[in-house]
Order: sequence, then C-alpha cells, then structure tokens
Amino acid sequence: MTRKPFLFSLTGILLIGLMLTTLAGCAQPVQAPQSTQPVQPTQPPQAPKTLTVFAAASLTESFTDIGKQFEAENAGVKVTFNFAGSQQLRAQLAQGAKAEVFASANAKEMTTAIISDSLVVSGTQRTFVTNRLAVIVPKSNPGKITALADLARPGLKLDFADPSVPVGQYALDVLAKMSKDATFGATFKDKVVANVVSREDNVKSVVAKVQLGEADAGVVYTTDITPSAAKDLTTLEIPDKFNVIATYPIAPLKDAPEPKLASQFVEWVLSSKGQQVLTQYGFIPVQKP
Repeated sequence: MTRKPFLFSLTGILLIGLMLTTLAGCAQPVQAPQSTQPVQPTQPPQAPKTLTVFAAASLTESFTDIGKQFEAENAGVKVTFNFAGSQQLRAQLAQGAKAEVFASANAKEMTTAIISDSLVVSGTQRTFVTNRLAVIVPKSNPGKITALADLARPGLKLDFADPSVPVGQYALDVLAKMSKDATFGATFKDKVVANVVSREDNVKSVVAKVQLGEADAGVVYTTDITPSAAKDLTTLEIPDKFNVIATYPIAPLKDAPEPKLASQFVEWVLSSKGQQVLTQYGFIPVQKP
C-alpha cells in the first residue's frame, strides 16, 4: 500500500502564522511590583509672628523705615507700630495693652513704667538716640515772627504740646532757660505761655496745626521738620545754651508675647544699621553709625 505525502497548502501555512501572531499579541507583559514608600507628611507653614512696638510720635518716620528693614531681615515677622505721645503709650500699657517694645521720648515715662506699672523689665532700658527742639512758623508767617524774642509779643497764637507730653515739658524748660538771660528778661516765659492758645497730646499735631496756619508758631523736635513739612514751614533755631537734649530710652516689655523678637528689635535699633537710619532722619545717634 502506497502512502501519500502530507502536504501543507499555502493557505494553511498563512492561517497558522496568523494564529500565532494573534496569540503573541494577546500575551500581557508581567508588571514589576510597585514600590510602596510611605508618603512623607508636608510641614505646615509657620504662622507669621507679629512684633508690636509702642513708640513716641516723633519716631514715626524713622521707626517705620526701621520696621521695614527689620522685616526684610527676619522672614515671617510683621512689625506693627502704635505711635502716640509717650504719656499716652505708657498709660495704654498700664491699662493692659500688649506689645513687645516701648520707645519713649523721655526718661520720665520710661521710669514711671518701671517703678509704677512694672511694665518694663527693670534695668533693661537703654538710651538709643537724642533730639533737639526748634520753633516753627507757617511760610505765610501771619504773626510776623522773625526772632525768638517775638514769641512774647502779645496777641500771638502759639501751639505747644501739653506739658504731660515730653516735647511740651521740654519747651517749658527751654523758656525757663531763656528767662534767665538778660536778652529775654525774667518774664519772658510767662509772656510766651500766655500766648499759647492750644495744647496738643503729641508733637505731630503741633506740626500739623502750624502747617495749616492755625497757629502763628509752635515748638517741636528738629526731626519733626520733615522734607514734606518743611515746604510749609520756616524754622527758627534755638541756640545750644537754651536748647535741651531730649533723651529717648527703649526697652522690651516684661510680658512681651514675643520676648525673643523684642530683644532682637532693641538690638537692631542700637546697631550701626539702626543708628544710621535714625541719623538720616535727623536724630543724634548714641552709637557712631
């Protein structure tokens, strides 16, 4: 019996190849197991810290500048200011107002805070700058004031800070010195005080009223005669022998919410950088910039 050879037809070969290709395409590659690393929790952003400074009104421009520079060097810190008469600030602190730093325009209010109210850590107050006084009159000069002796002329309208305000008491001290000089006479202080028609609770109010022409003259710190104010004012300088040196102390408060920041700010004010800023605004530095 003769066997016939088994022959694949061309069609069969093609069908087998197609089947093999299809099976290969259906096979799924085995995925490598994924690494399961624990997700690290992100650190929550730190809440910004606020540094509150109670400062005499005459420090408004210089301390605002210092505050900006302090913020730039201390990320996450916001410096806020309460500017007013030193006596007002001390009273607010005595009534429970919270702050980190107190900067006064005289030693009296700082001493009162230490002795009477126990607001400031005793022994930590430091003089950081000094100042001088000057007489200002409006550019229009309705009182025709050209010399210090004119302040005693009857009928003038003078604007002083209240004696409870540091600059108000300094002004009286200046007048007392002048009254001891023969050039002005023993009654000079009394005559000048008789012309005072308004007494303000901070030095900035004196500047504003004289600028507006609501007073014929006023006594302020030399640093209050800022470039913007000077456009409306004429200044009469007070000679050294009659002038006073206003001393400004600064201290961190006893119950400061941010005691570390309080100390850092005080040190910054006393540093060469802080003294340089104060000098630029006309203050007399206690440290050489």
